[in-house]
Amino acid sequence: MMEYKGYIAKVEFDDRPGVFHGEVLNLRDVVTFEGKTVAELRKAFRESVDDYLEFCATRKEAPEKPFSGRFVLRLDPNPHRAIATKGSLENKSLNAWVQEVLQGALRSRLTRA
Repeated sequence: MMEYKGYIAKVEFDDRPGVFHGEVLNLRDVVTFEGKTVAELRKAFRESVDDYLEFCATRKEAPEKPFSGRFVLRLDPNPHRAIATKGSLENKSLNAWVQEVLQGALRSRLTRA
């Protein structure tokens, strides 16, 4: 994983040509880059993000923000009810309870990685 100006990229290595390929994950637009070395890859990633931002500015369009903070989740009614009840019992909104649980799960996974 790589990060630059709030944009996050996933990188894979293609052994046949010996090239790293990357793609910015947190955009609907497609922003890719590649390099043969880690230094080339970092440089290409930064240039691709900067090119994307410049392209948006040229078109007088706001660049897509990496994430809005809004997360829509669809659930079956029974787990939805259970989660809302659990949040209420802890004097938390549904949103606050889910956010707390997800942050805890993320911290747990990051410490194992």
